[in-house]
Amino acid sequence: MLDIAEELHRWVEQGRAFAVATVVAVGGSAPRQPGAALAVDSEGTAIGSVSGGCVEGAVYDLCVQALEDGRTVVERFGYSDEDAFAVGLTCGGIIDILVTPVRGGVLPAALAAFAGGEAAALARIVSGPGDLLGEALLVRPDGSYEGKLGGHPELDRTAAGEARAMLDAGRTGTVEIGEDGSRCGQPLTLLVESSVPAPRMIVFGAIDFAAALVRVGKFLGYHVTVCDARPVFATPARFPEADEVVVEWPHRYLESTDVDGRTVLCVLTHDAKFDVPLLRVALRLPVAYVGAMGSRRTHLDRNERLREVGVTELELARLRSPIGLDLGARTPEETALSIGAEIVAGRRGGTGASLTGAHTPIHHDRPRGPLGRMGSVA
Repeated sequence: MLDIAEELHRWVEQGRAFAVATVVAVGGSAPRQPGAALAVDSEGTAIGSVSGGCVEGAVYDLCVQALEDGRTVVERFGYSDEDAFAVGLTCGGIIDILVTPVRGGVLPAALAAFAGGEAAALARIVSGPGDLLGEALLVRPDGSYEGKLGGHPELDRTAAGEARAMLDAGRTGTVEIGEDGSRCGQPLTLLVESSVPAPRMIVFGAIDFAAALVRVGKFLGYHVTVCDARPVFATPARFPEADEVVVEWPHRYLESTDVDGRTVLCVLTHDAKFDVPLLRVALRLPVAYVGAMGSRRTHLDRNERLREVGVTELELARLRSPIGLDLGARTPEETALSIGAEIVAGRRGGTGASLTGAHTPIHHDRPRGPLGRMGSVA
């Protein structure tokens, strides 16, 4: 529900009755991932999407029905070779949809937290005993929680722990636990939706390519900072779409600012006096991506300079340089697109290869590793 949380929060404040349909499981080439949602209010207004259009009409009807009878249900939609005109996914995938009326409980509190940009996770039972379906907990970063899943206090504690772990990683997905909170007994599946602050993109080098990359970064949902030591170039007027513009030596700024496992660092200065001290710091931080602009000759020279200041081969292996995917880009906008594409490919586990003629999945379901290095964390 994260993508429509702000509008749903307004519906709550306006006292509107509504039902929400949420994707809770996918298989094959499904168009939307767990957490995607569609909501319908009592006047018939709909927002959001669960399938990109394939089954929206049928899900709309399920929401209307949920408003009428107050029941929470899970419905599966898939493609049928026998009847291609039946309601289903023409892409060949399968999705499970949880449909629930929103009438009190912790859902309004979760929507308020999500809409306010707070860090919080919503854990809902999406498979298991029918009387528990749709029960929810709202979990905070400190481990405290609101709501109740069932009759076992241990179930609430276990679910809150699992949700907190996923919140710490900024992940949305499902997890299985036992009905009594243990790993045995009748299994329950929880959908955990994690709301976390926007990840950071820090662009070093106040050049025309940076202006284009700022726009791409904002489009991809990043909180974008531009940093350059030259005050004549690093101005808000030149980068109006950046969240902040910092005048500081790049390596000093990076040493003093907060980064995490979702942060991406884009070094566009291609000037050794900036690049070498900056990358020496960057390649030792637990960030998702470190990319540096420059020709192949610049790249080789820069690597030698980095080795001279103590950067190891393992650390150098994390560096994406020359930055971006091979799109044949020339303009700042094209180059920014190639950088954004490389960031997305690394985040989602994509290859960057053309899908035409390929036999790889369109949607990658495996847990992604930090960009630019191997890993299994999300």
